[in-house]
Amino acid sequence: MSLLLMIFLLSSTVAARADANPGKIARSQFPRDFLFGTASSAYQYEGAAREGGRGPSIWDAFTHTHPEKIANGSNGDVAIDSYHRYKDDVNIMKDLGFNAYRFSLSWSRILPSGKLSGGVNMEGINYYNNLIDKLISEGIEPFVTLFHWDSPQVLEQQYGGFLSQLIVEDFKDYASICFREFGDRVKYWITFNEPWSFSIGGYSSGTYAPGRCSSSAKPGCSMGDSGREPYIVAHNQLLAHAAAVQVYRDKYQIEQKGKISITIVSNWIIPYSNSKEDKDASKRALDFMYGWFMDPLTKGHYPLSMKTLVGSRLPKFTKEQARAVKGSFDFIGLNYYSARYARNTKHNSNTKESYSTDSQTDQRGVDEINNENLPLQEALIDNTRIEFYQQHIFYVQRALKQGVDVRGYFAWSLFDNFEWVDGYSVRFGLNYINYKDGLKRYPKRSSQWFQKFLHH
Repeated sequence: MSLLLMIFLLSSTVAARADANPGKIARSQFPRDFLFGTASSAYQYEGAAREGGRGPSIWDAFTHTHPEKIANGSNGDVAIDSYHRYKDDVNIMKDLGFNAYRFSLSWSRILPSGKLSGGVNMEGINYYNNLIDKLISEGIEPFVTLFHWDSPQVLEQQYGGFLSQLIVEDFKDYASICFREFGDRVKYWITFNEPWSFSIGGYSSGTYAPGRCSSSAKPGCSMGDSGREPYIVAHNQLLAHAAAVQVYRDKYQIEQKGKISITIVSNWIIPYSNSKEDKDASKRALDFMYGWFMDPLTKGHYPLSMKTLVGSRLPKFTKEQARAVKGSFDFIGLNYYSARYARNTKHNSNTKESYSTDSQTDQRGVDEINNENLPLQEALIDNTRIEFYQQHIFYVQRALKQGVDVRGYFAWSLFDNFEWVDGYSVRFGLNYINYKDGLKRYPKRSSQWFQKFLHH
């Protein structure tokens, strides 16, 4: 099986530092069928939280129960209202020259009860049908993600959501409905977006829904186990992914002629020094982020370093499960944010068990504070974002020349949006959203740069 790589890249306000000036790049320097798109997720974009028959997700519950955990106490009830504005938003994609769009479906908009037995919400089906049809009519390839961290709250209450393997069957049913309803037009499916982020944010640090963590890992945590639950949740996501892939291959793929996979996330890890200990630490750090998911997908088991350091807290695949997970992809989506340094840390027997300490590494990076109070005209000038994209696209082109099978590049994101715990206080969009004036869209300089790039 060849590796078809889709790169889903998040733009940072800190520009990438390349060793060489990339110079000018143009769309014409890439293969004609290469995909350039943007990405989004349902909770961050759609809004309409109580419209169209949608049931609550764990992010609805989390933001309303714990507004103090979100910047400015905000939530995604309205988000950027793409539910009502999708036609105009797709027109913006078209005008800029993008030929692909990755978006996620809201599980609870399609199955409000989380289960097939509770009935399918046809209003939700119709909304996504209309979005998909609009994209295709404008020559934009839909890439559909089934799960982007917003599982139905009712399943969280019934059996603990992804802490229980009961979710595997419910996710398979949900996936099957999506394949049946949309698969005649959708040719690229992604089961899970960043299972690492969902496992760590939701069950180790407790910063994401459902907000579970150990009190020893984070003061104030009242429920959870940061040393066990992240591994259970990651394991169940892999099992649910494999189950969805299996039903797609068995029932839909031959007729629909689509592809299916998963999108993982990984930083690149650099040794803090040239010492053997730090070099080994960088490999462990990659194992605990990239290898945690890629090893099961390609080998059918977890990395040796994880087995050694996590021990009995790391779930095991049965032989049947290992066979199902191994090879369960037609391409790989890779989300990349930044690089980190890693250095070795000595094991302390008094340290409480937690994902954050299991790899025995200390990772350091660089952040830049975003100013959400800039005047509109100044906020539209985002030269560092242009530099970031220009340099990364240059190196994607270089990778292609070196024989890497890269088929697409997706920017996060077309618009500013609800950025999880940061709420609306940070802006990653190519287009500015004026939250104080009816959610009007304004093109940033980076949007203009992309338009020029994609038309040359």
